[in-house]
Amino acid sequence: MLRIITLNLNGIRSAWRKGVLPWVEAQNADVVCLQEIKAQQPDLSEEMKAPPGMHAYYHLAEKKGYSGVGLWCRKLPDAVIEGVGNAEFDAEGRYLRADFGKLSVISLYLPSGSSSPERQEAKFRFMDFFYPHLVELRRTGRDIVVCGDWNIAHQEIDLKNWKSNQKNSGFLPEERAWVSRVLDEAGWCDVYRRLYPDATEESYTWWSNRGQAWTKNVGWRLDYQLATPGLDVAAKAASVYKESRFSDHAPLTIDYDWTPQPAVAG
Repeated sequence: MLRIITLNLNGIRSAWRKGVLPWVEAQNADVVCLQEIKAQQPDLSEEMKAPPGMHAYYHLAEKKGYSGVGLWCRKLPDAVIEGVGNAEFDAEGRYLRADFGKLSVISLYLPSGSSSPERQEAKFRFMDFFYPHLVELRRTGRDIVVCGDWNIAHQEIDLKNWKSNQKNSGFLPEERAWVSRVLDEAGWCDVYRRLYPDATEESYTWWSNRGQAWTKNVGWRLDYQLATPGLDVAAKAASVYKESRFSDHAPLTIDYDWTPQPAVAG
């Protein structure tokens, strides 16, 4: 069994104070993918750098208090790759990959475009750059899962107020079409949606801090695990944890009935 968790922390120090570490320890996950670390190396405590029983890796943004991704791995990876080969976005700490034999697990933080038109343009640039990368990953023949905050609700079922958000970042037609292309043309699989094709409110992973979004469950499904075929069909169960709040996002846990395979030579 392979258990993978993805969670946008909205600041690792804030989530730490809210008890994220004891919760993670109780989950017995193989890999935990973290986004929006919002810290530099000197800001990380020794426990953040070495959570009990885990090997921790981070790709942090150059800008203070911004972005950043992490991976906590129960097993020591064969290799860890920081960045995706794009100077603009690698400086923002948005991509971290760990390889275990034939398996790769990636923590991704796709840019948000909600703060300004300039950031929306940056989001579109990332999407244009990242799509060919996803195509190339599929061609490697590896078993891969890309976990993280994709900052796009794909379908109407993926957010509460879809009608009023059709012109807002995160639910723009161009963004939704891009996700469809990733799934239908590049061949990636939305694992949660395959397991629960009709899930609505229970699928949400993010709630605005404005108004009473959390109380009224006015949420969005922004956090996905996209997998290559084969690994996708090995997924047996998924859950969004909402009993405690570590962030404005909720953790998405998926269990795969999957046995590690050795890496292919050459």
